[in-house]
Amino acid sequence: MTDSNKSSEQVADSEDEQDLFEHHGFTVDPGQNLLRIDKFLFDKLPNVTRNRIQSSAQSGSIRVNDKTVKSSYKVKPGDVISIVLPYPPRVIELIPEDIPLNVTHENDDFIIINKQSEIVVHPAYGHYSGTLINALIYHFQNLPTGKGDETRPGLVHRLDKNTTGLMVIAKNEISMTKLAKYFFDRDIDREYVALVWGDVKEDAGTIDEFVGRSPKNRKVMTVFEEKDQGKRAITNYKVLERFGYVTLVECKLETGRTHQIRIHMKYLGHPLFNDNEYGGDRILKGTTFTKYKQFIQNCFKICPRQALHAKTLGFKHPSTDEDLFFESDIPSDMQEVIEKWRGYAETSKY
Repeated sequence: MTDSNKSSEQVADSEDEQDLFEHHGFTVDPGQNLLRIDKFLFDKLPNVTRNRIQSSAQSGSIRVNDKTVKSSYKVKPGDVISIVLPYPPRVIELIPEDIPLNVTHENDDFIIINKQSEIVVHPAYGHYSGTLINALIYHFQNLPTGKGDETRPGLVHRLDKNTTGLMVIAKNEISMTKLAKYFFDRDIDREYVALVWGDVKEDAGTIDEFVGRSPKNRKVMTVFEEKDQGKRAITNYKVLERFGYVTLVECKLETGRTHQIRIHMKYLGHPLFNDNEYGGDRILKGTTFTKYKQFIQNCFKICPRQALHAKTLGFKHPSTDEDLFFESDIPSDMQEVIEKWRGYAETSKY
């Protein structure tokens, strides 16, 4: 029998959205007797309850020979089975904290929040409190944990600490499994707005490059030429407005890699404005005049973070399959900087 699931070590070393859940694959042995698939998977997957397997079946996350099956399906020799489950346990104690949340939509299956800046999404090394998860467990009860993962209740994707914008949080196991599958299968529409350094040459384009953690600094990502050194990441971008020394762009993700937009735009030669991890917190374009330098410093103070906002989020309702679309305004710090650049471009000859 072949098992294609990822190891815990691999997942622990990555924060890609697709690594917030696990994918197991099996090819059934020639001598296998007919057996219900929930029983088959329960026998093969340690630490996974039968109820969780049945929830995966209800959400359409168990497939046999590329077709969705129910938990009552009986496996037979040669079947190719795949199952997606939210990922995985990490031993960190969570304490509910009364941190304000901007909830823009809530129903029985999920919550949409508009994440503020300066908040880490989930506990990790160096961030054991004050996270979005600490806030969620204070404001909402009984969020699903996904295979007993107490550190990420309801979480199916993430945003960087200083990136603002829309996130979806699952409220029950079935919606968590189904939403996780949407992200795994790339059935999520997401658009970001970013202010980047330089005058982007093309009006629109696609960046399709492999990214992974930098061997020199594990806190940041880099683009690799060799496929076996990173994971494929695809970002589609479109110019929204040009201000001469900086450009306002829209980015649409096809994958969910760590720092994807930030490293892809840097690779393109256009780091995000005031991105201190990828060189955007320096004056990269413009004049040598003191007045211009002061203008940039003022902009940095207004928006003391990378100028990146997750503006839209679209997906199918996990219970009804209705097409849903959510949109948020650009936050005030980023909007003020955009307005300052708009005024600068109108009055300056760059």
